[in-house]
Amino acid sequence: MNAADWRHNARVALAAFDVTLRMNAPDAFVLFTILVQPLAIAVLAMFMLVARGAANALFVVVGSGMTGLWSALLFMGGNSINWERWTGTLELMVGQPTPISVIIFGKNLAIVVLSMLSMVGSYIFAALVFHQSLAIQQPLLFVMSLGFTVIAYVTFGLVIAPVFLLSRTVQQFQNAMEFPIYMLCGFLFPIALLPGWTTPFSYILAPYWAARALHGTTTGAATLSEVVLCWGMMMALAAAYLFLSHWLTRIVLHKARADASLRLE
Repeated sequence: MNAADWRHNARVALAAFDVTLRMNAPDAFVLFTILVQPLAIAVLAMFMLVARGAANALFVVVGSGMTGLWSALLFMGGNSINWERWTGTLELMVGQPTPISVIIFGKNLAIVVLSMLSMVGSYIFAALVFHQSLAIQQPLLFVMSLGFTVIAYVTFGLVIAPVFLLSRTVQQFQNAMEFPIYMLCGFLFPIALLPGWTTPFSYILAPYWAARALHGTTTGAATLSEVVLCWGMMMALAAAYLFLSHWLTRIVLHKARADASLRLE
């Protein structure tokens, strides 16, 4: 791939980002997912933990924001290819020269960036309603962790989208996939509270390392080496997700171009 191809793909991804952002920003379901639902979770958790101090309040703020990130990625990012099938534009998308993964990358990036509002909303709500002093202890590391989080979530979405397209059986359990990830990734409580056999499942999920980095940098409980470990794991898993998504995308393209069975799945 030469420089011209990179520039072309970047323009396509940016266009997909812009269109997706404009379509989803005013959508009521999206706003509920990234604002109302995380705030409801934050309120319930804050009522239980508010008496234990600001550190627990920060944990709740970050955790409730992460729930909004995951829910948005699951429902909007996971259906980013299915939406094209439902609207009859999937064939056009796979028939054009730009790789389909570039378009899905732009769409998922828009979803993740928009979902960051869930964390902002939870932070403002906790500060104003519960009168908590929510000072981020390691602001530079926190901002850098947010950047790694975006990369980790976007690449995770590149895996989810073709899986939902290829298997309607998996998609039927879409609603049931929200809360298990909340628990396995330690969004609202440490995974040490879960049975030991669940820990390996947490370790292969990039959102777990994202939550660990963000929790640690907001409360100041994480050392630099621990934060760097989380960054490294997010990048390693992102690379694995990219490899897996490339393989899944090839299957999608084969079904669309070779045997013309994609719309029949």
